[in-house]
Amino acid sequence: MVELLTWQGDADGSRREIRYPNPEVTIVLPVFRNRETLKELYDRLRCVLESNQVPHEILFVDDACPYGSLDVLRDLARIDPRVAVLVLEKNVGQQRAVMTGLGYARGEVVVVMDADLQDPPEAILDLMAELRRGPAAVFAGRRGRYEPPMRLLSSRLFKKLLHLLCGIPTDAGLFVAMSRQMVERLLICDDPHPFVVGMIGCTGLPVTSVPVERSERLFGRSTYSSWKRLKIGCLAIARVSVWKRRKARPAPVRRTHDASVKAYVGARFTPEKGRALGRGAD
Repeated sequence: MVELLTWQGDADGSRREIRYPNPEVTIVLPVFRNRETLKELYDRLRCVLESNQVPHEILFVDDACPYGSLDVLRDLARIDPRVAVLVLEKNVGQQRAVMTGLGYARGEVVVVMDADLQDPPEAILDLMAELRRGPAAVFAGRRGRYEPPMRLLSSRLFKKLLHLLCGIPTDAGLFVAMSRQMVERLLICDDPHPFVVGMIGCTGLPVTSVPVERSERLFGRSTYSSWKRLKIGCLAIARVSVWKRRKARPAPVRRTHDASVKAYVGARFTPEKGRALGRGAD
């Protein structure tokens, strides 16, 4: 049974959807151990998008986080109908959480970023401006000393190898603005072990980057140990090689991602007389 948390109730006890215009941009944010940063992140996102009159929705994907993030997300969804939250049944990792969010994103432009405030929300406007010039994806090119020197070195070597394999910018990370065409291509190419940055490169669509200064982590520490980074890196390279060979094949049927979602939070997700609207099912 899917839990649906709503904003509006009718006199007969049924619930209905409060409809809002489709947003120009959807911000997709995977959440795990980010309780301390969520309120500031939301405030900065709202400020930059509202001040530039950008119709938007903010879609958080709670990756079964046990650290109280969901309480903060519920509060944000109560005060702002543009905030929606997908609560996953179990922890599936950052990449799968992002793919789940992409399946629910409605914007013509979709921006993916971390929720830890290492990436500045204010840079979204620069990414969107570059996207209007024609590429299908614009990465925030990572700048600054945001990690220890050895981790930075290993990351740069890994990205150079990915660049040789699939053409992504050597400074690419998981802060990226994408066109609707790119999002649909990624969803078609969904994989049990996704690696979003590599998948973007394997689509064959044009991509670029703009330099963005990245900050050090303010709260907590990365869940990626050196061993985990090595394991994920090797798996990513193997998957990229497979995706490159698949590129010209007919696309499989697009899958939805409802199976891993146990709760939908926010004005967007409501049942109507016992029936779920949009994605998701009882």
